[in-house]
Amino acid sequence: MELLPRVRNLVRYLVRGDGDVEDIAQEALIALVRGLPSYRAEGRFQSWADRVVARTTFAWLKRSRGREAQHADAPVELVAVPSEEAQPDEYVHRRHMVTLLDRLSNEQRHALVLHHVLELSVPEISTELGIPFETVRSRLRLGRTALRSMASAEGDGGEERG
Repeated sequence: MELLPRVRNLVRYLVRGDGDVEDIAQEALIALVRGLPSYRAEGRFQSWADRVVARTTFAWLKRSRGREAQHADAPVELVAVPSEEAQPDEYVHRRHMVTLLDRLSNEQRHALVLHHVLELSVPEISTELGIPFETVRSRLRLGRTALRSMASAEGDGGEERG
């Protein structure tokens, strides 16, 4: 299925670690199938599907907050599913971005993924997450700053990225 790598990657961008990625992706695919009658074809199908996947992922995270605290120190194994269109360098870059995202707070991570991966506007993110507009802007700013800092620190460590 062409949509599966996209669903898995989006779920992985939104959650820390790989433990629940397959389960959440499966739940998201079920939600997509069940939600097909509500798709009005007013925009791109992928955009609609991305929002369904994000909502399913956030619902899963809400239900599992207690479990997340128990697994906070568990080692992280990377999952980034290559798509047929992705070049090998893009796959490596995605894996690297996932490792950096794993080091951010969930709040910053979710804001960044919704804004830069799903291309939602700040007001749309505010609505999606149910938080104030300025909070979204702050999380985006802090998340970008943290990512730049981590990337810069890696570059200073002799591992330069192009």
